Order: sequence, then structure tokens, then C-alpha cells
Amino acid sequence: MKQTYAIGIDVGGSSLKCGIVSSAGDIVHYSLRSLDNVKTEAAVIGLIANVIRNCTLMAGGAVSGVGIGFPGIVDDNVIIGGADNLPGFKNLPLGTILEKDTRNRIYIDNDANMMAFGELVYGAGRNCSDMVFLTVGTGIGGALVINNKLYGGYKNRGTELGHVILQRNGVPCSCGAKGCFEAYASVTALINDYRIIKNGKMLDVNGKIIVEQYLQNEKDALSVMDRHFDYMATGIAGFINVFSPQKIVVGGGISEAGDFYIREIESRVKQIAMPATMENTTIVAAALGNKAGMLGCAARAFEADIIPQMQ
Repeated sequence: MKQTYAIGIDVGGSSLKCGIVSSAGDIVHYSLRSLDNVKTEAAVIGLIANVIRNCTLMAGGAVSGVGIGFPGIVDDNVIIGGADNLPGFKNLPLGTILEKDTRNRIYIDNDANMMAFGELVYGAGRNCSDMVFLTVGTGIGGALVINNKLYGGYKNRGTELGHVILQRNGVPCSCGAKGCFEAYASVTALINDYRIIKNGKMLDVNGKIIVEQYLQNEKDALSVMDRHFDYMATGIAGFINVFSPQKIVVGGGISEAGDFYIREIESRVKQIAMPATMENTTIVAAALGNKAGMLGCAARAFEADIIPQMQ
């Protein structure tokens, strides 16, 4: 049987990751395109279409479909909005535009959903039917997989896991609300906490530096990481109590800090989650790194073939 491929495209605020992927999850071609000089909606669409055409040629035309991960709210291949770092993209039928332009089957979803699907099919969530995915970085993104399918709420407006309220009238969040999980447990919050405790003396600090100081038992890093672990555990325990997934998969650069990171969160979650809801749940680090979204996009294009194999 002739090998078929899917094209996965992960569109970020500053770059576009693209890959040609086999159904086994092997990346046969990968490229990264900067969006720094792409200033208009039309230019972004043109770049995506050009990448699709080039990849289709490289794959010899044996392309099952194209999956695209896009920031913001996506409903039925329409970009509703929320892609704040990209120009335009309000109520735009991007899927229809690209299908007409490239003559490929197009599937578009929110970028966090695509990352989750990549981990489900090819990464840390393999052999799971129910999973909560979190990506911890500048903010906190998330996605739900229920019975082997991504769940985004009605018209795909939901699963804003980083914006579950932990504290009413609490710390202001980038979304405009107060007290969100993201406002307390993101790497941005961790850095802000460290700068405050240092009285602003470490303006160039980042998450990696804080983790390094934590591993050296520096008292201020121990203090802010303890707070970070507590808030991560609080949010995750809530998700377990509601969804009782087989796995909580935690991604983002900080999840790659070492085994201690997941172990510390899990030990605290066990202290506060309902035992019955957590009985079948494990907490693990994501496995695919920054290629999770691109691989998830390809997996969505293959979805009709992959899902029966998973069941």
C-alpha cells in the first residue's frame, strides 16, 4: 500500500512550524518559518497556503489532509477571534479559503487542542481515552480529551482551563478577569513572585534560572516554587475531581525541568483531590516538546484512520 502523509502546521504568534508526517508519527520533513515580517492577514494566509503547496509537492501528492493549529477561538474551520498576536483573523473562514487555494482537505482547531491531540496519539497520552492536557508557560493553556475525542464545549468556546477561577477578586489575569489559575500558576506568575521577593533586583530572571536556584536550595527560589507547586496542585486537583481522567499531561518548558517537577505536583495533588476521582489518574510530563502541536495537527488530518486503531 502506498504511504500517505498528513501536513501539520502549528501557527504561533511569531513563527509557523510545519511538518510532513507519516501515519506512524514519523516526521519526514520539518521547517520553521518566522512571522516577524509577515504584517497582514493576507500575508499570513499566503504563507500558510504556500507552505501547504510546497509540502504537498514534497510528499508526491500523497497527502491525506492538512491540520492547522491556530491561536484563539476556532469553530468549524472559522477563526472567530482571540489570535491577539496576529493581524486580523476575526470571523474568518480560513478553512474554506485554504481548501479553495490548495485543493487539500483542511482541519483547523485551537492550538492547545492540537497539542493535546498530538500527545494523545503520539506522546504521553497514548492508550488513553480520557485526558486533561495543560501547557504551562507565559500563560496556561489546556485541552480535554473525553472518550478519545477533543471536547471544547458548545461551539468550541470552552476548555479555557487556565482561566478557572481559584480566588474571587484575586490577582488580575491577562484575560481581564481576576483570580485565574493562570494568574497564580503560570511561569509569568512564578517570575513575578521571584522579582517581588528579590525587591526587583533580578529583572532578567526567567523560569529556567529560578528552577536552577531551586535545585541549589536557594531560599527565595524554594519559597516561590513551593507556591507554584501549591497552585498547580490546586488547579489540577479540581480538574481531577471533575473529569477523573486517566492522565493529566503537563507540557511547557518548565515541565521538562526534571522528574522532580511532576513528582512534587503529584504528591500535593494526592493530598487534596478526592481519592475516588484520582484512583485511576496519573500525572505525567508531556513527551513531544515543541512539536506536539504540529504532530497533533497531522494526527487530526489522519483522525478517521487513527481513532479506530486506538480503541
